[in-house]
Amino acid sequence: MVSFQYDLCKGCGLCVDACPKKILRISKTRINKKGHHPAEITDESLCISCAFCATMCPDCVITVEK
Repeated sequence: MVSFQYDLCKGCGLCVDACPKKILRISKTRINKKGHHPAEITDESLCISCAFCATMCPDCVITVEK
């Protein structure tokens, strides 16, 4: 399971680039309290819980649990 603290995400895209399954993207419709488009997961069933996204996040807004 992948969870994001959407209101803290600045939409830098580092997690999107790090995902080996390419199931993360920067939202085109959601805007958080800081005015950024946060990252989101497109298909959680494809997640392999590698936590590369959480490791790359400079703001530690991603939590990965099996």
